[in-house]
Amino acid sequence: MPVIESWVIDDGSGLPVSPEVVVERLRARIDGGQRETWLSSSCGRLVAFVTNTERAAVSLLDEEGDAGEHAVDPGADGSSEGFVLSNGQHDEYADEDTVPLEEALRIIECIVSEGSWPVDARWVVDR
Repeated sequence: MPVIESWVIDDGSGLPVSPEVVVERLRARIDGGQRETWLSSSCGRLVAFVTNTERAAVSLLDEEGDAGEHAVDPGADGSSEGFVLSNGQHDEYADEDTVPLEEALRIIECIVSEGSWPVDARWVVDR
């Protein structure tokens, strides 16, 4: 019997988030000025999400301390600023290491729903 993985947004609530509402919750956090979000699964996996409201960095980690995998936009030129972490740090990322915000939200919805990257998403393994 397969293990059913549940996800929570690490906001202190501890409430599981469904694939149907995860994008809505992320949008609400962004609208509220929270540009960094971590999700934790019942299996110990983590999703890191940070956005500048136009592009987003998305990483999937097997466990805390894992270098993981991250979404990429091959061929994207330049870099983008405005990625504000929860500790107040402002980061800049190469555009090829981020994806447009809508793609990032689609990726996270799929991870929460299916447990893996969408089949048509592009990502690299950082391990």
